[in-house]
Parts: sequence; C-alpha cells; structure tokens
Amino acid sequence: MERYSTFGAVIALAVASLIGLVWSAWFLIPLAAFAGLTAVGVYDVTQRGHAILRNYPVIGHMRFIFEGIRPEIRQYLIESDQDEEPFSRDERSLIYQRAKGVEDKRPFGTRARVYDAGYQWITHSIVPKHIADHDFRVTIGGPDCLLPYNASLYNISAMSFGALSGNAILAMNKGAKMGGFAHDTGEGGISRYHREGGGDLIYQIGSGYFGCRTPEGRFDPEKFGEQAADPQVKLIELKLSQGAKPGHGGMLPASKISPEIAEARGVPMGQDCISPASHPEFSTPRELLDFIARLRELSGGKPVGFKLCIGHRREFMCIVKAMLETGITPDFMVIDGKEGGTGAAPLEFANHIGMPLVEGLTFAHNTLRGAGLRDRIRIGASGKVVTAFDLAKVLVLGADWANSARGFMFSVGCIQAQACHTNECPVGVATQDKLRQRAIDVPDKAERVFRFHQNTLKALAEMTGAAGLSHPGDFLPHHLMMREKDREMVTGAEVYPYLPEGFLIDGQGDDFGYSMRWQRASADSFDAVPEPA
Repeated sequence: MERYSTFGAVIALAVASLIGLVWSAWFLIPLAAFAGLTAVGVYDVTQRGHAILRNYPVIGHMRFIFEGIRPEIRQYLIESDQDEEPFSRDERSLIYQRAKGVEDKRPFGTRARVYDAGYQWITHSIVPKHIADHDFRVTIGGPDCLLPYNASLYNISAMSFGALSGNAILAMNKGAKMGGFAHDTGEGGISRYHREGGGDLIYQIGSGYFGCRTPEGRFDPEKFGEQAADPQVKLIELKLSQGAKPGHGGMLPASKISPEIAEARGVPMGQDCISPASHPEFSTPRELLDFIARLRELSGGKPVGFKLCIGHRREFMCIVKAMLETGITPDFMVIDGKEGGTGAAPLEFANHIGMPLVEGLTFAHNTLRGAGLRDRIRIGASGKVVTAFDLAKVLVLGADWANSARGFMFSVGCIQAQACHTNECPVGVATQDKLRQRAIDVPDKAERVFRFHQNTLKALAEMTGAAGLSHPGDFLPHHLMMREKDREMVTGAEVYPYLPEGFLIDGQGDDFGYSMRWQRASADSFDAVPEPA
C-alpha cells in the first residue's frame, strides 16, 4: 500500500492545516494547497484513463511531468550514447500514439541513424499504389486440415494468464474480438478472461499441458478435446520453445497460484506448478509429428502447428525430414526470435541462448523450400515485431504473418517498468494483485488494443503501396536494403536470398551450408547421424 502513501500524506497534511486554523489564519495557505492535492488524488483513484494515476494517486503525475520534457532528455541520451532501454522510446511512443488514435507523424525528418552500418529501409516506387482495404488476411490450414482459419496478418503473441493479469487478458481479447484478429493464450491455458472476451484464440499447449493434463502432468486427450471444441479456438499451437528462455522450462511457485490460475491450468492449489524443459509425450521427430496429427484429429480437424526458437539447426531439419518420410505436416509453425519474450528470464538465457528472428526465420523458410514443403506450411514470426516496418521486414524474409507480445502489452498500458516477475507491476498489466490490476479500465484498453492493430495495418498498407505493391504478401527480399558500411549497401536478396525449391532433395544450388546438416539429420532421432569415417 506504499503506493498510496503520498496521497495519504497529502490528506493528513490537509487535516493538520485545517486544525492549525485554530491558532493562525496563515494555515489557510497550506490548507488550500493540500486540499487541492487531495482533490487531485480523489480524481486520480476514480478516473479510468491512466492506470498509473489509479495506482499512484498524486505522485503519479510526476511521470507526465517528466514525459513533457522527454525530448530534451532523449536528445541528451542519444548524444551521450546512454540510451540502453530494451525498447526504444520512439517505438514505445509510436505504439501509445497508435493505440490512443492520436497523430503519429513527426516533423524534421528521420530520427534513425541513416549513416550507421546496419541501417535498413524498404525501397519505394515512383508509381505508388493506393490500398484502400488494410484488413490483410492469410489462410492457415494445410491439406489435412478440415477447418482452416482466415487469420489477420498481425495477431497477439503468447502471454499466459498468470503472467498477465485478468484485466490485461480481458482487454486484449476484447480488442481482438473488435478487430477480428487472434489472441494466443500462452501456455497457461484458456482462462475465464479469454472466454469472456469472445475473441479468436490460438490455444497454446506447452510442456505442462495446462488445461489438458492428467493429475500427473501428462497429456489428457479427453480434456484437450473439450478445450479444442470451443468455437473460440481457431488454432492449436504446440510450444517447443520460446525466445525468452529456450530450453529452460519454468515454475510458478505455489504462493502465486490463485484459484483462477488453478482453474485455467488444471493444477492444484498449494503446489508449485512445473513446466518441464521438454515434452514428455514425444522424444523423436516422428513422435512429434504423430502427436501433431493426433492433436489435429482430436480437435476435429482444426489447424495445428508448433512454435519454437531455432537452436540446433540440424534438429529442425530432423523434423522436416520426418515430414517427408511420414507425410505428416503441421499446418503452420511460428518462429520465435530470441529477442522476443515479455516475461522474466535468466540473464544468460535472455541474452545468449537461441537464434535471433532474422536468422531463424530465414533458415526455417529456406529449409522448407529446400524440402519442397513451403507451400504446405504457413510461417508466423514473433520477436519485437511492433511497427509496420517490422511487419514488412518479416514478410520480406519469408513469413506469412506476424505476432506481437510487447506491442499489445504497451497498448493496454505497460510502461516497461520491468517489474513483471515481482507481482508489483505499477500499471496492473503483469500482476495478480487485484488492487493493482483494478487500474486497467477494460473497455478503454480494449479500444486501444483495437486501434493499435488497425493503425499498424494501415501503416503497413501505406508502406506496401509506396513500394508499388498491391498486398504485403508481395514483399520479396529485393525490397529490403541494408547499409553495410560507408558508401556500401546491399539488398536483402544478397544477404537473405530465397534458396531454390527442392534443393535439399536434388542436392542442387546450396552455397549456404544447408546440405551438410541435412545429411546428418535423421527423422528417427534428434541426435546427429555420425559422420562417415
């Protein structure tokens, strides 16, 4: 309750000043000041527009004072090279503006460092096109799918109830319902807040099988069938790993498990909730694909795929080889970059385990092309995809659609306080504290989620038209340019080319080291095939 201490002190000082009038009329001055601040505090805790003020009455206004002078502070930080926030102020400001539906244009040209090595841009056309409809869609569902899903090009990435508050989940899902896009449940199961919102769901199943588990923590087909039969559930996503902490697993301590979390996950109260590092239901590539086929059958033919952050490239090729040998293919896969992840993770894992999105997406896309399977499988991309340029870039590199976690977190009020693991999120987004999450006004934040999605896709439509294209799916590597160093630039086609269809099968056209790993990959095991003596 210390967050209300300033408000309490103001009230106490107002009362003291009122009593002081017995001795001196001079107490009218502090009485007026503290009575005014008390009125401000009362307004703060009752208004619904700012979560910070609802949780931090009176003192919360300091944040907005500092925001008012932020341009000068930001310039100092740029000049002194001290801006080391995990997410740039410009990007965060852009999300807030689009979510609020306010003007997001900036005067005086680019703020990007256009002369630095690594600067990237999309090429534009002298004859741009006007794209009136920005409701871009992609159909997800392979030849074995009975119920394909017509998905938005931009959706909410996996964030579990338990990691996020009920109000944050509800606001996101209501926004997804308004905008006709999908909301990934994360591995924490389908909560009452997902169901209440009514938006399309991607039901993610992690190694703990939350919502479809036996008391021993193994997969329960009957419970899964009940969950998957819900009309809200449009896709089934098997989580193999995530960018924040691939290969790590996790634990939700018993002290943090509320009755609502226990209900969504299907776990008992009073016990630690374990997510193993690997799945107990399969251990080989063939078993993984058999499990995917089983999920598709149990779900009544809904699209089933998997999500992973690329680790050992050969292991991914093992899965692709198993696809060729079994004839079983997922309907989609989501490639998560190691730069993604909104929750807490060990520092070494967050910084140095897992492949970044650009490299992981390029590798997965070209491996599927090399195996002749790319047309059967849709690819989603996640990992700091928050602007229209980010969206265009992953489409350039071979993705069919993108998911975003932090973009939608910001749209419901996240200020990147990095207190997600403490249960003391100042704006009520990443906490189970009922009083803190009260700060989120669900109808208001749902509108912001909707507007952020809509305005980002409008910006993507403008970028697509500026490039002379009719649809974002038309972006190809040559539309992306990169500065290597002074006076030298390259196209995306030179750095991230699409390799020839079927090259892994016929052994032709591989100058990028794919064939060596392909030869050592096995459909029967994730272990490497020994090199010949």
